[in-house]
Amino acid sequence: MPRLLLTLVLSGLLAGCHRATFEDSVLQKSDVKYRVGPLSNSVWERRGFDDNDLAFVERGDTGRVIATNSTCKDHDDPSLQVLTKHLLMGFTERQDLGQRSFTLDGREALRSRYVAKLDGVPISLELVVLKKDNCVFDFSYVAPVGTADARMADFESLFQGFSAERQR
Repeated sequence: MPRLLLTLVLSGLLAGCHRATFEDSVLQKSDVKYRVGPLSNSVWERRGFDDNDLAFVERGDTGRVIATNSTCKDHDDPSLQVLTKHLLMGFTERQDLGQRSFTLDGREALRSRYVAKLDGVPISLELVVLKKDNCVFDFSYVAPVGTADARMADFESLFQGFSAERQR
């Protein structure tokens, strides 16, 4: 069940197919280049999902997933709250557990925590969104309810290591 949940969550959370390279914690595609904090290869395995830039699945079929995405075209200029709500599309019985603004890579970011259901299965969601240089960046951590704290430090390390550079 965790693999099915993982596939459904990533399909629902993130949009936009991209061709990208990822080396030494740096993702590069045609319109953007960004760095993320490192994740342990002994804990996390990179997986290819068409609808995001990066996705990492915790080894051992735990149902925990960390993902990142960037969009530099066709996003207008939505607020961070609207961007967060976009990430929640497809989830039901959403319970907002809190939001807070902070600075990430020199820009305002919004971190949100939710419990929601996807196809009736309860999950925990930790979401971070920011805008920089006409791009939108989002970071998502999905875990079965009650298990998110076990790998929250990994998620925080990933997004706290973020820095972006617009491609010219």
